[in-house]
Amino acid sequence: MDKKRKLEEINNLKIFSGNANSVLAEKICEHLSIRLGNAYVGRFPDGEIDLKVNEDVRGADVFLVQPTCPPVNENLAELLIFIDCLKRASAARITAVLPYYGYARKDRKDEGRVPITAKLVANLITESGADRVLTVDLHAAQIQGFFDIPVDHLLAFPVLSKYFERLKSEDLVVVTPDVGGIKLARNYSKKLGIKMAIVDKRRVGPEETQIGFVIGDVNNKDVIMIDDLIATGGSIVQAANVLKERGAKDIYVGATHPVFCGSAVEKLSAAPIKEIIVTDTIPLTEKAKSCHDKIKVLSISELLGDAIMRIHRHESVSSLFV
Repeated sequence: MDKKRKLEEINNLKIFSGNANSVLAEKICEHLSIRLGNAYVGRFPDGEIDLKVNEDVRGADVFLVQPTCPPVNENLAELLIFIDCLKRASAARITAVLPYYGYARKDRKDEGRVPITAKLVANLITESGADRVLTVDLHAAQIQGFFDIPVDHLLAFPVLSKYFERLKSEDLVVVTPDVGGIKLARNYSKKLGIKMAIVDKRRVGPEETQIGFVIGDVNNKDVIMIDDLIATGGSIVQAANVLKERGAKDIYVGATHPVFCGSAVEKLSAAPIKEIIVTDTIPLTEKAKSCHDKIKVLSISELLGDAIMRIHRHESVSSLFV
């Protein structure tokens, strides 16, 4: 590819951001050596969202970075209104970059008279005008099928596993805090060349779980506990306590999305956990920032930037994980 064609592609690529995680968007642009798109996203006096794109996007390949993290409804509304704005401004293609996909817990009807919000949000994003979606570590992989547009599902596994490689030893084991994370834990087990264990967890309420038993040997082992997100911290703390009771030594936690709602930070601070490794898919809360001695943030900007460029050039995204 000659230099002129590369320059034309870059000029045709535009990245914008709402208010949800503008710092991550700026890091992505820095990695790609391009400027973050100029847009105003504010509020009218009554709280309604006021938005204007301050540059020409006609015929452009636009990527909009906006995780639907807390405040979820505000950030979701910004996302939908921004997509509509870009569509009406004649952007050639709009990719919604959702480092964190909110409303993902309800991905099926597990009891009567409940919504499937993961599907509803997928419909809203599609109907607002998005042409494709780029996301990271969905809470349930099947959510990809809820969209009628292409979805590129990235994994934070390469970023987190690279950090944990420094801990490699014969006394190290990777643990999943519930059976739903077995596939993810197996990836780490294979990559790091270590054994794995499973903590049996049963959800008994929206914010409450019960730990049953541990499958696998953690006695006198250092543990890497892997999950896709940490919300209230209850499951992680319970699992850490059980692992300690089973003889585990140092416990490290790796999670993609640091939601940290409610009293999560206080729970995690008091738990027998040595270090919590998360990514910057969503910004840390002020409480979490104060716990910098235990919480470490790794940036996912390069992974997202590389994926954006591959999508822009119509190249394979899955090859990032080979």
